[in-house]
Amino acid sequence: MKYDICIVGSGAGASPIAYSLALAGKKVLVLEKGPWLTENDFFKDEMACCRRTTYSPKLENEQHVIEEEYEYENGNSFWQAEATSSSGWDFWNGNVVGGSSNFMSGYFHRLKPMDFRLKSEFGEIKGANVVDWPISYDELEPFYDMVDNIVGVSGKVVEHPYLEPHKSDYPFPPTAEHPISAWIDKAADKIGFHSFPVPRAILSKPAMGRQSCEYSGYCSSYGCSSGAKGSGRAALLNHAVASGNCTILPHAKVFKLESDQHGNVSGVWYYDKHDRKQQVNATLYVVACQAIETSRLLLASVGEKHPNGLANNHDQVGKNIVFSAGGTGQGDFLYQQIDDEKEQQLRVVGPFINRAIQDWYKIDDKEFGKPAKGGTIDFLFHQNPIAKASSQKWDDDGQLVWGEQLKTNLKTAFNYGKTLRFEVFNDWLPTNDCFVSLDKEHTDKWGDPVAKVRIGAHQHDLKVGAYIANKAEQFLAAMGATNISSSVSSSPPPNLQAGGCRFGDDPQTSVLDKNCKAHDVDNLYVTDGSFMPSGGSVPYTYTIYANSFRVAEQILKRLS
Repeated sequence: MKYDICIVGSGAGASPIAYSLALAGKKVLVLEKGPWLTENDFFKDEMACCRRTTYSPKLENEQHVIEEEYEYENGNSFWQAEATSSSGWDFWNGNVVGGSSNFMSGYFHRLKPMDFRLKSEFGEIKGANVVDWPISYDELEPFYDMVDNIVGVSGKVVEHPYLEPHKSDYPFPPTAEHPISAWIDKAADKIGFHSFPVPRAILSKPAMGRQSCEYSGYCSSYGCSSGAKGSGRAALLNHAVASGNCTILPHAKVFKLESDQHGNVSGVWYYDKHDRKQQVNATLYVVACQAIETSRLLLASVGEKHPNGLANNHDQVGKNIVFSAGGTGQGDFLYQQIDDEKEQQLRVVGPFINRAIQDWYKIDDKEFGKPAKGGTIDFLFHQNPIAKASSQKWDDDGQLVWGEQLKTNLKTAFNYGKTLRFEVFNDWLPTNDCFVSLDKEHTDKWGDPVAKVRIGAHQHDLKVGAYIANKAEQFLAAMGATNISSSVSSSPPPNLQAGGCRFGDDPQTSVLDKNCKAHDVDNLYVTDGSFMPSGGSVPYTYTIYANSFRVAEQILKRLS
């Protein structure tokens, strides 16, 4: 069958394309490397979710090579690479239909207008490849609204110092909130901070053939068994398939995009479930495999007009990969230090905290230095008892404990009180030392080269992260927490990756045009987070969804 469009990948960057085109009557093919799981396959199983590679490849079959910087004693540095099959460092994020959007927390913060003009707003930063986006917030805002209504975003727009423009409130009321949310609001008012409800891609009431949240308390990293979470599969692909115009092929591992004598894509090669090579054809092609794998696939797709990889005639594919900088922190609320009413509130399990602070999304503090882009603080509870219990098997000196001491540790860990955690999100600045290439030594189980990822971070990221983490610690102290701590790191969170095929107006410095069509390939689009020149200071999924809906509109105009 000749398809109008073939999409490689099925996550947040792919599903809006499939949805929009299928509902418009176009013939769509989606190739997904992983299986096609549904709500019936998802359980609140910490072993499956977080202790084993249930939803992603085994590293001995499919790996990455991660290159880190180390220092000699004399101060000089060197780069050393290690395969993840040896290190165990997993950069996969959910290889199933719907991709990692099945396992997201659904924190849906929009970017701010300043994120689209980072260079104009804050100037150059030495050692960083900071640029303005080729589109503005105003151009993307209608598509954020589209995500709100089609994917389903619950929340309430509340004024705070860095609230981005909104033409309307969220279409679904906020999800139920944990009692500690009121504690956060009260403490913020007391010390002059501004907490606000976090919009979530989680339905607070049944809609669009999906159930509402069941408040199990297990959300982040877990598949949603009610369909309330706005994954690409539940919110979009199910409707695309129901239209009769979308075909999804699971267990289809794409390894090359063929190109013709004109440099355009002429077909897609993939391994099927039985490791047989297959080829399919379409008029237009979309790649949306998440940033690292998208770069790897394009680099591996050499052809007559693309000797260095598809869309890579200016050596930009894989460059300027970004993750999310920042860190984490926590504070304890001890039952023995609070009254019975507060203890009962704290013991509640299930509802979300749904609170964030963005008072320092722009840092304008003389003690910090010149004005700089800041970030976001999000509050959360972790509900993984196995991980919590596992950490109790060591004493303060790192020695293994057992018997009575272990029982005492476990009893204390689960009965002393509750730990309120926070996450700091700030920009991971793009640099020349953070990129994807093909590894020359390591292959996957099919014998194809794997992605080699250098993960150099800019020191400015750590400075910003530490500044915001310090503010978060001050806030926890104002709440009355004890044992407060935080840390920031230049180690990248593998679930927050973007860049590698940045969009822009100049083919010399970007891979895609403003509509995410490859400069060098007339029938190729890239719609996952690869297009982003910078990540902003929030999780990426909301923006990836919105941009994909925007690109879908452009593709429909072209096909029509």
